[in-house]
Formats: sequence, C-alpha cells, structure tokens
Amino acid sequence: MNCHGENAPTLEDGAPIVLVGNPNVGKSALFGRLTGRYVTVANYPGTTVEVARGTLGRNGERRPVVDTPGMHSTVPLTEDERVARDMLLDGPAAVVQVADAKNLRRGLLLALELAEARVPFVLARSRITNASGPYRPISACFLETLGSSRGMSAPSRPMR
Repeated sequence: MNCHGENAPTLEDGAPIVLVGNPNVGKSALFGRLTGRYVTVANYPGTTVEVARGTLGRNGERRPVVDTPGMHSTVPLTEDERVARDMLLDGPAAVVQVADAKNLRRGLLLALELAEARVPFVLARSRITNASGPYRPISACFLETLGSSRGMSAPSRPMR
C-alpha cells in the first residue's frame, strides 16, 4: 500500500504520465522531448480540442505519455480545461505540471489546486532563462520548502 491507496495506478500498470499546465507554457515542447513526437499546437477559439499521445522509451521500458490542452484551473470553464481535468480524473500514474518560470504565479495557482486535490505531481519549470524580476532566483529548494510548509509535497525541477 502507498499513500494514495491500494488501487492507485502505478507506472507498471500502463497508466499514462500526464502533462498539465497553463496554456503556452511548454507542455508540448516537453512532450516532444520525452516522446520524440512533434505536436502541432493551436491555442485559439474554434480549434479542435485534442490530447496528444506518445510513448516514453527509457532503459528498455515504455511508458505512455499524454499532452493535455492548457488549463487555468481544475474547475473547468472551457472545453479545453474539461478535457485536461478529465485526464487527471482518469487515474494517471504520474502528473507533470509544467509552469512558465517567467509567469510562475499563474503556475503556482494551478499547483495549489492540484495539491489541495491530493494529486501527486512534479512541477517542471520551463523558460528558466527568460525569467526575470522576483521569480528568476527562485530555487527548487525554496519551492519544495514552501510546499512542505503548507502540507504539500511536489518536487520542482527546471526544464533544460
């Protein structure tokens, strides 16, 4: 048994790794690096809402990876957000939330919602070199300490 219950999905049972985050933060770029698949992204009204699926192959093992549409909240207001939220409800083996280091406040609001919903996730910070102002020097240690002081545990890693 683990902290998520006896029937929690694991990487061994074929449940996917799901990439979530605000629109235009680099989810599809990370998806491409993990799977080797290029994804055409369209973030404007009237486009089809889709998820991209691929496979991460590493050390002889294969894992499904899903790139979701951008979401601002776990409470959906748009079809895009509903699709992304539903992927979280389907019981992924792992969740990677991508947050733009340049607009970290937006990403942290979604991270707080994920943590409050007890969704285990890793925070991947994108566009580190573009960050400026008060968010540039934020370290992974600071983010993890901030989370643990509020009863949350989410590792934070820069994307390179």
